[in-house]
Amino acid sequence: MTTSENFYDTVGGEETFSFIVHRFYEQVRTDDILGPMYPPDDFDGAEQRLKMFLSQYWGGPKDYQEQRGHPRLRMRHANYPIGVTAAKRWLTLMSSALDDAQEQLSLTDEQREAIWEHMLRAADMLINSNPDPHDQP
Repeated sequence: MTTSENFYDTVGGEETFSFIVHRFYEQVRTDDILGPMYPPDDFDGAEQRLKMFLSQYWGGPKDYQEQRGHPRLRMRHANYPIGVTAAKRWLTLMSSALDDAQEQLSLTDEQREAIWEHMLRAADMLINSNPDPHDQP
């Protein structure tokens, strides 16, 4: 990585983050836990927002902040009951999307791990429901 490059550029920029987020949302749309948490007419919007957020986080364009302001992730997710089960499912689907990106876009193990570590922290931070509404009695 040169001094003028950042992580976003090094992993392939918009193409990579678009790929990861699109693969993730392909799975979310039909997922029995996560799918119902999204308004059915907003999957495309959710996909765009996550792509903008991740791109900005990793050093890409500041579109998220310009369009939506500070991320305030906990506040933006407060109306959605996110328990441990939902967070684990989110991570499962994101891991699958990252695996596909690693295979098809040649992410290195280190690049995948860096993104994965961020996803682990984000999923944990967004848990806001106890007991988990998705746990079976």
